Amino acid sequence: MSGFWDWIKTHPIVSALVSLVVILGVSSFFFGGGRNYEYVTEKVSRGEVTRLVSASGTLRALNTINVGSEISGQITAVYVDFNSPVSKGQLLAEIDPTRPRAQVTQARAQVDLARASLAQAEASIARALTDVEVQSREYDRRLELQKKGFVSSAGVDQAQNALVAAKATLSTSRAQAQSAKAQIAQSSAVLRSAELDLSRTRIIAPTSGVVIDKLVEPGTTVAANFQTPNLFTIAADTSRMQVEASVDEADIGQVRDGQDVRFTVDSYPADIFEARVQQIRQAATQSAAAVSYLVILDVDNSDGKLLTGMTANVDIITGRKANVLRVPIAATRFVPRESDRQDDEDEASENEDQPRPTTVWLPGDEPYKPVSAEIKTGLQGEDYAEITGGLEEGQSILVRSRELSDEELRNGRRVSD
Repeated sequence: MSGFWDWIKTHPIVSALVSLVVILGVSSFFFGGGRNYEYVTEKVSRGEVTRLVSASGTLRALNTINVGSEISGQITAVYVDFNSPVSKGQLLAEIDPTRPRAQVTQARAQVDLARASLAQAEASIARALTDVEVQSREYDRRLELQKKGFVSSAGVDQAQNALVAAKATLSTSRAQAQSAKAQIAQSSAVLRSAELDLSRTRIIAPTSGVVIDKLVEPGTTVAANFQTPNLFTIAADTSRMQVEASVDEADIGQVRDGQDVRFTVDSYPADIFEARVQQIRQAATQSAAAVSYLVILDVDNSDGKLLTGMTANVDIITGRKANVLRVPIAATRFVPRESDRQDDEDEASENEDQPRPTTVWLPGDEPYKPVSAEIKTGLQGEDYAEITGGLEEGQSILVRSRELSDEELRNGRRVSD
């Protein structure tokens, strides 16, 4: 024994380190059970369980109208700006009317010319009718005189030729009148077209709403030769909007028309807006290796806070139950550390073909000996799972484990409730 103490005296530093290790080991054994972690529990509670499908989308006006120009020309005036409220029939802009107005004048002159031709033809018809009547009486008179021997056959033939000529003149005058009427119809159509083009130099709002896009300024030249250029975009009714949400193919099977929706936008992160599933588009959208489907959500925007183009972070409520027993969803997935688990899985392995119930872990008599329990679950949401059997309200259930700090180890802490 004296040799042991002599060695300690000759090796003081090593002796001190060994002593410290021994003290820490004994302390860990008696106060920490040799473990540097603990199990965290929560109570089985009663409340709501909600199952969600998350997606992202974009806010759109419920009815958006593009206002374009059907004629070409230079914009001379613009009377509205972005966010301007407009009424149906309100003047939005004007295109230089010089050329369309000249075309109207020319077409009107053509109509007047055709009407003058018709009047001339009708006068010719009147003269021809009179001439036909005169020549017809003269022909009849000469026939009577020929019977009495006072007029030769040549005189009768002369009167007959004059009658035939008068009738031909009448037919010609009637044809000229018919041509003049056709010319009037054609010129009138050209006039109406020119007047329509002239009216189209005034860009009119087709409906009431708000201007959400303006693509022209005074001096801009628009060309409508091949397609109608878009000048303005009007949101007809911003009190109701829609969200076009892209839902992954793995989740689309849970989505139904009429389901409630909650969503947020970056502009108002603290506000939760409500919507409803209005339509599920059947056409798939493929991006890279992902396939998604467009879901249309109906949104009330009577307060006017939401604007078109905003990004919406959507949660579609695909299942909800109120006032049910529930546990945190983490509890249904948690497994204690292997050294603390009891070897009670042999029986379950004998019937591998049978569906296995959900296993959770409850605190045991000893802190590091949790007890497994089989439970029945119902609706499983994002945060909680519904419990339909196997647990009672107020029971403690293990949800996770956590590492203990050095101070907690020194204080001998083991299990947190």
